Amino acid sequence: MNGNPAPPPREPQRTAEAARELIELLEVLWERGRDMVSSTPVSASQLRVLYSLDREEGISLRTLGELLGSAPPSVSRMCDRLEALGFVQRLPSPVSRRQLELHLTVRGKAYLRDLRAQREEALLAVITAMSPTNRKALLRGLTGFHEAVGGSGAAAPSPSRTPLKDVSSA
Repeated sequence: MNGNPAPPPREPQRTAEAARELIELLEVLWERGRDMVSSTPVSASQLRVLYSLDREEGISLRTLGELLGSAPPSVSRMCDRLEALGFVQRLPSPVSRRQLELHLTVRGKAYLRDLRAQREEALLAVITAMSPTNRKALLRGLTGFHEAVGGSGAAAPSPSRTPLKDVSSA
């Protein structure tokens, strides 16, 4: 049995509502970041593909579809569009002549790097306006949230890519 007392009945609901509101605000910041990076239209689904390829360089269409929970024809069409934009390339697999690997191009990697930089800048502007105590509390809360998502089997960023590793540095 863990030593944490049971939360008051409404606390989880209020926390979920606050998280939802925060996510909605983040979506606005995220879109601003995307608008500042490029005039190239990339949908949210296509962005998920780019993120997946950034984490799992060289995966197959089938594996990408499994990661995204999407049907192969949908994944193939998204990759066609990203390939036409110059963000993704398909290369022959060194282990199977019948299989293709998906890779981000230099342009695709630059797009993600610029997008992340713009989004981080927007977040930094908000976070620096917070008190040190609130920043530490936010980091602890985000770290706990990240651990809970990772522990549930849901798709989570790989541990090597997470910015939430070191709570003590806040």
